[in-house]
Amino acid sequence: MTEIAITRTAHPRQPPADETLQFGRVFTDHMFMMEYDAGKGWHDPRVVPYQPFTLDPATCVLHYGQAIFDGLKAFRGKDGQVRLFRVKDHAARVNKSGHYLCIPPIDEAMIVDSIRTLVEVDQNWVPSTPGTSLYIRPTVIATETFLGVHPSSSYLYYVITGPVGAYYKEGMNPVRILASDRYVRAVQGGLGAAKTAGNYAASLYGAEEAQNQGYTQVLWLDGVHHRYLDEVGTMNIMLRIDDEVLTPPLNGAILAGITRDSALTLLRDWGLKVSERPIAIDEVLDAAKAGRLEMWGTGTAAVISPVGELGYKGERYVINGGKTGELTQKLYDTIVGIQYGTAPDPHGWATLLSNRPHG
Repeated sequence: MTEIAITRTAHPRQPPADETLQFGRVFTDHMFMMEYDAGKGWHDPRVVPYQPFTLDPATCVLHYGQAIFDGLKAFRGKDGQVRLFRVKDHAARVNKSGHYLCIPPIDEAMIVDSIRTLVEVDQNWVPSTPGTSLYIRPTVIATETFLGVHPSSSYLYYVITGPVGAYYKEGMNPVRILASDRYVRAVQGGLGAAKTAGNYAASLYGAEEAQNQGYTQVLWLDGVHHRYLDEVGTMNIMLRIDDEVLTPPLNGAILAGITRDSALTLLRDWGLKVSERPIAIDEVLDAAKAGRLEMWGTGTAAVISPVGELGYKGERYVINGGKTGELTQKLYDTIVGIQYGTAPDPHGWATLLSNRPHG
């Protein structure tokens, strides 16, 4: 493994109080950086003080969107230990996303080491109040200077981190989502399965319209028939109808969520019937009207988000009486327990970090 050079900031800051934390507003003292050049490969891994970039106006990422990112978290338990949740799976997903955008793969052990080293350097920024965490954003951007549509010959991989509170202002309270029959975020054969900047740009207009109608997020339907559930803007979607848990299959149009996989694994551990199959919006609405539906989202940012209301074609459908369902709560409590080290971790998802300062 290539050694990571560490340059500490000369001006360390005081982390904000836990009770003031929002999501994605404050960043720590340091960042990780590493470059790629054709013929040289990935080189010069280093932790440096958090700082701006200088980019030429013709840098290709600004024009052609060749950019990927991921998101994971570090948690401080009651025991004071800091844990990364499923860091190896997130490292693997960085390269899966990069494959779709012709970005050269990064050694996954280096991705894990870059995250681990950075969090250990800035471990005093990991908050300790339940519900808070340190959000970690690995990112790759194309850096060659040219105008023309082709893959870059140079890239920058960097990681930034920041302490965060709840993703949704509602917290664990049920959110309201709007199933869109007008707009499309992704289609099979496109980039829907990659965590790339363009996917999120494609979601903005529909999400803005949903929020103007009082909804928290958009539930995207498939781009061909506008009938089958894909995913919500920032999370995968799951539901329980009677005694069966359903979620859309990984068909190339949705992200292979790490929290999605965690939830499916736990549900199967508990002996529940779980089906990954196409789910028509009509099936969901019928179950909601009959009072047979429980619905939730899964994602790194919010972990588990209960859905209390679903909008579709001007109608509003209350789900589970607008309350958090029993299975939704159990999933949340179990995953959060593993993340904070208060529940058993039978699958080895949590990685303990060293309390030793680097450098």
